[in-house]
Amino acid sequence: MRKALIVGINDYPSSPLAGCVNDANALATIIESNGDGSPNFGVRLLTCPGIQITRPVLREAIEQLFSGDSDMALLYFSGHGYIKSTGGYLVTVDAKKYDEGISMDEVLALANQSRAKNKVVILDCCHSGAMGSPSLAANNIAQLSEGLSVLTASRDSEYAIEIGGAGVFTSLVIDALKGGAADVRGNITPGSLYAYVDEALGAWDQRPIFKTNVTSFATLRRIPPKVPFDVLRRITQYFSTADSEYQLDPSYEDTDPSAKPGNVKVFKELQKLQSVGLVVPVDAEFMYFAAINSKTCRLTALGYQYWRLVNEKKL
Repeated sequence: MRKALIVGINDYPSSPLAGCVNDANALATIIESNGDGSPNFGVRLLTCPGIQITRPVLREAIEQLFSGDSDMALLYFSGHGYIKSTGGYLVTVDAKKYDEGISMDEVLALANQSRAKNKVVILDCCHSGAMGSPSLAANNIAQLSEGLSVLTASRDSEYAIEIGGAGVFTSLVIDALKGGAADVRGNITPGSLYAYVDEALGAWDQRPIFKTNVTSFATLRRIPPKVPFDVLRRITQYFSTADSEYQLDPSYEDTDPSAKPGNVKVFKELQKLQSVGLVVPVDAEFMYFAAINSKTCRLTALGYQYWRLVNEKKL
């Protein structure tokens, strides 16, 4: 069982926002199913306008999310964030001075106490980097329980930007979940999600923050693999050892008069492996020229990783 609480608040009485509900709706749509249409998360969507997301409403929803022993519990919040000497806050519509909303420390405590096997917190709000920030903790130590990952739109000192009715951070997260952060097998994890967002944002932009305490990353979403698994598993047939090279010749290229159907099939599979960075031609710019000029191809460092997984029967 995998459950996700997706929250978006636009209707703040004194300082309304424009893109948070759009962001929440878009994320809920993408996360509820995998790329092949199979179920992924059971989603509870809270948006304002629609529901008055007061402090009690949000607190109850977060408590329910982190209750039980689900395989994964995911919290996403898009709205105002606030920071003061006592830490960061997820601002609710009933916020007032000295009672700004849900403390990020409260959220962290609920996530830490949860019996869910994996917990993921994604915050798209200003000052969201205060979530578990050691600079604000009383003992200067950010403590994340095992299985918890936190991804935030900005540092605790930064604002989170909206452009064109959508959060810059969430737009990148959605692109990543659509496949931009997928590995060769089609898996998207919290780590690959952060890597995608981090690379997309420049040095002068808001900087995303990633904090985690996991022994292995759980998958947030799956898309169809970039290379079919049966092709990927044949990598050890083409390369008997990790450092061996596969000899090519013109008969592998289907446009050459000497082309042989069996060799052409093998070459197309090698080209698929090359397209995802697992194989490279040796002493040739392209695989085509490697075949025409009877050169070889070999595994890349990433190719070796997948070769090892296949060789050890882990894939």
